[in-house]
Amino acid sequence: MTEEIEDQIALHPQVEAYLDRLARFNFGELHTFPVEQAREGVRRGIALLGEPEAVADVEDRMIPAANGDIRVRIYTPAGEGPFPLLVFFHGGGFMLGDLDTHDGLCRSLANGAESIVVSVDYPRAPEHRFPAAPDACYAATQWVADNAAGIGGDPARIAVGGDSAGGNLAAVVAQTARDHGGPTLVFQLLIYPDLDFRRTNYSIREYAGKYGNIGKATQHWFMDNYLTTEEEKLDPRVSPLLALDLAGLPPALVITAQYDALRDEGEQYGRRLEAAGVSVTVSRYPGMIHEFVRHTFDDSEKARTEAATALRKAFVR
Repeated sequence: MTEEIEDQIALHPQVEAYLDRLARFNFGELHTFPVEQAREGVRRGIALLGEPEAVADVEDRMIPAANGDIRVRIYTPAGEGPFPLLVFFHGGGFMLGDLDTHDGLCRSLANGAESIVVSVDYPRAPEHRFPAAPDACYAATQWVADNAAGIGGDPARIAVGGDSAGGNLAAVVAQTARDHGGPTLVFQLLIYPDLDFRRTNYSIREYAGKYGNIGKATQHWFMDNYLTTEEEKLDPRVSPLLALDLAGLPPALVITAQYDALRDEGEQYGRRLEAAGVSVTVSRYPGMIHEFVRHTFDDSEKARTEAATALRKAFVR
């Protein structure tokens, strides 16, 4: 089926109602705001995401790293440990998201996967440009592996995950762990990941500025604030889709959305993982949009359940 025919699938009515509501606010494009104001706007959107689930314990702490301490939020589910661990990296274009914007999703994954979730407050652009974010995310993953027992976790059952920019960072950490001898990861959860900074595929060209996706000017605003040079766009630690070899990576679930501008690169990454012999499931949600997993749509709950189920299966020893 061609992309053009696939695009005849309608937006889900819940998504359509949500986008109509946003349109009435007549917000300007993100790149037209100062960074702090854009961040505050994203934080105000937390109220639209529904009531977060209760978990047995939530703790914020600072962990040491070579380039400066990193704040993390540790979610522990009910039950008896040691628990498996998910190291989670939030989305937000490497600039805007934080621990609070993804608090609800992390709580849901902790309960659903019966796993400790360590959400990483990695350094954001433009104050901290590439490679600050992937370096911090890899350091946090190493810390989790080295200190798993101290937080009630099992160092033999560690996964990484993230959405959008966080999906990029999860893919980069998985590649880095493979290439640097650890830590051993059992799974990677990639939720509509941002994997290719060339911005040339069908979905990113066709959907820019539509269906809640950012426009081209905002795409470049994010990239220009994250990177220092144009050449960095081709670095696999920026565009993990461009890594020459994907063999030996942990099994993956790639969740994509029909009307997401990042759809095609996520699905292409899934095909490349499969071709490299990696066990992978690519799950596209018809009628859905970027960021849908954090929302209150019916399919949001289905996607969170799918993610939690995949993690539980990966954690079985």
